[in-house]
Amino acid sequence: MGTQASLHLRGRRIDSTAGVEPAVAAVFGHLRAVDELFSTYRPDSQVSAFRRGELPREDRHPWLTEVLALCDEARDRTDGYFDAWLPGGFDPSGLVKGWATEKATACLAGLCGFDHYLNVGGDIAARVGVTTAPPWRVAVEDPTDPAAFLAILDVRTGGVATSGTAARGLHIVDPHTGTCPGGLQAVTVTGPTLLWADVFATAAFARGGEDVADWVAGRAPGYEVAALARAP
Repeated sequence: MGTQASLHLRGRRIDSTAGVEPAVAAVFGHLRAVDELFSTYRPDSQVSAFRRGELPREDRHPWLTEVLALCDEARDRTDGYFDAWLPGGFDPSGLVKGWATEKATACLAGLCGFDHYLNVGGDIAARVGVTTAPPWRVAVEDPTDPAAFLAILDVRTGGVATSGTAARGLHIVDPHTGTCPGGLQAVTVTGPTLLWADVFATAAFARGGEDVADWVAGRAPGYEVAALARAP
């Protein structure tokens, strides 16, 4: 889907633990399978066929059916500030990345004694399963200076998602106006799941406003704006 992924494990000696290698392979296998179905860069993906009107309902993969329903839910929960149905066609990428990353970590469920975080395009699904282990420390890049950080977050279990202009420029559109918002440069949302942290990060960036942190907290209990950079 035009991005990179990295997986980090922490625990016992990895080279002496059976099951680690197949579990890691399963994580990346899952992400490749999602790419085959949902990549808007691939003309042979189901999403591309769906966008062209060439995919009968009975031929849809169950994952596509699930994502279509989640996109409708995301639009309702964000007052329409997250909308996969935009001029130019259906594009669920803003939801699929977090959804796929989170689902991929299920492949690690059988690795007892290990903590993990999976980073896909800067969005992170993390878990600290060992009670005595320290949290993961996640640095949020300053969009105006790659050598600086907006915040350093301690994360045990949940998701961290950032939307902004640093990596891809002006690529997020306010669905209500059809224009690229100019109020924020970056917004990071944390919460129990990466799926909804990612959705609300995108929606918060599209909406902007002085009350963006309260807006997220009011619509997504348990989620919060953990870092914010406003446009000059």
